[in-house]
Amino acid sequence: MLLHVIPLDKWDEWSADPALPYAPPSLAAEGFVHCSADEQAALAVADARYRDVPGPLLALVIDESLLSAEVRWEGSEDRLFPHVYGPVERAAVTAVLEAVREADGRARELAPWV
Repeated sequence: MLLHVIPLDKWDEWSADPALPYAPPSLAAEGFVHCSADEQAALAVADARYRDVPGPLLALVIDESLLSAEVRWEGSEDRLFPHVYGPVERAAVTAVLEAVREADGRARELAPWV
């Protein structure tokens, strides 16, 4: 399973049209969707990129085997990150989690989103 951190407002935009796959700006700009391989990495992304973003942060749980796009593990010798080279189909998103945050915005854990 892969995790992709997304602010609630972006989730709301995407989920409004069930026919559309998820294609964040990074797909157009960099050619891939940034993902994380585990909860700790997803929390680190939430802290590094979204700490000051108001409102809930979500983590899409993506089943790699349900993607039509290629997934490449890239990065440095010390740490590899999964990159999805195409849009994420709705069927590949098997769950949505919320990043539970501290008062300072730091993400503490992922929990089921309701």
